[in-house]
Amino acid sequence: MVERWWRAARSWPYTFGVLVALAIGITAVVYSARLGIALKDPEGFLGPAYVRLPLMGLAFFAAGIVPLALKRSGFRGFGRGVREIVRDEWSWARVGHIATGLLTFYVCYVSYRNIKGFLPVLREGVNFDTMLSRWDYWLMFGHHPADVLHSLLGTGLMAQVLATVYVSYLPLIPITLAAFLVLNRDFSLGAWYATALSLNWVLGAASYYIFPSLGPAYTNGTLFDDLPTTGVTQLQESLFINAAQNHENPMAAPIWGIGAFASLHVSVTLTAVLFFQRTDQPRYLQITAWVYFVLTVIATLYFGWHFIADDVAGAFIGWISVALAGWATGNGFWHQRHHKVQLTAEGESESASETGTVTKPA
Repeated sequence: MVERWWRAARSWPYTFGVLVALAIGITAVVYSARLGIALKDPEGFLGPAYVRLPLMGLAFFAAGIVPLALKRSGFRGFGRGVREIVRDEWSWARVGHIATGLLTFYVCYVSYRNIKGFLPVLREGVNFDTMLSRWDYWLMFGHHPADVLHSLLGTGLMAQVLATVYVSYLPLIPITLAAFLVLNRDFSLGAWYATALSLNWVLGAASYYIFPSLGPAYTNGTLFDDLPTTGVTQLQESLFINAAQNHENPMAAPIWGIGAFASLHVSVTLTAVLFFQRTDQPRYLQITAWVYFVLTVIATLYFGWHFIADDVAGAFIGWISVALAGWATGNGFWHQRHHKVQLTAEGESESASETGTVTKPA
């Protein structure tokens, strides 16, 4: 009986992800009630996350349908082409899988942000910045990583480039998730990516409580006085103001956003890189992702967001998230078990769409 239930649960690729979302969601609600701090929805460049994610999903839905409708029926028959594509290829099962992936990501992300926000209250007075800074000096033979990078890369043009890379992470990751969920017809691959990203938030939240820390920019700010004003420095100033408001009145202040160990910029970008690699995405996409990851790692040290140990821990979180999510969604812990299907590929059988499986091309 137990084995049969377990097989049935594993047959749906979102089972593990939904359980993870429920666990972290309940944890956030319990701590919110216990501390008397209301749950808050983090806002971004398009408003709250519950607005951003559906908008991205709809945008990629249109991006997937419009070109195919034009290809099939031309401008004159565009409306008919859209109706045919929706009727033939957009089952309720497909819509349900997309909605589940977006909701799982949303619940885990918002819960993570709020649990991170409770950190100054639950771990008040605990700080590991001194220890992490000493490790940096030991690893860099008596130098601070930021000093070395400022000397090698300068503090002019490269600062602007790295700042652009660092800040672009905020919209880029949800966009890639929406793209994989909507444009890819293998449900297990979308579930894999959504679950891996969700695990990043859960493991990242846990890491903040293991080694509470602020990062070099907030504990040794003079190291970064020569840097020009960028999107990153403005973000750091905003988080500093939020931190001051939290110390005054955590009940009414915006969500606390400072945390060094571990680096989720590193973990999430590595998750994307490894996922693209394991699902055999086009070479140019893999190379671009690796370059973006390397620049992100450099940016975390260059601007003083993180210590070296934070980035190492973040890399581990990224790797284990991809591996665990691969196992949980039936895609394998170490290696991909079946061949991926190209995004927006046409001509797959309806059965493949319904089951979430694909056949390896001959």
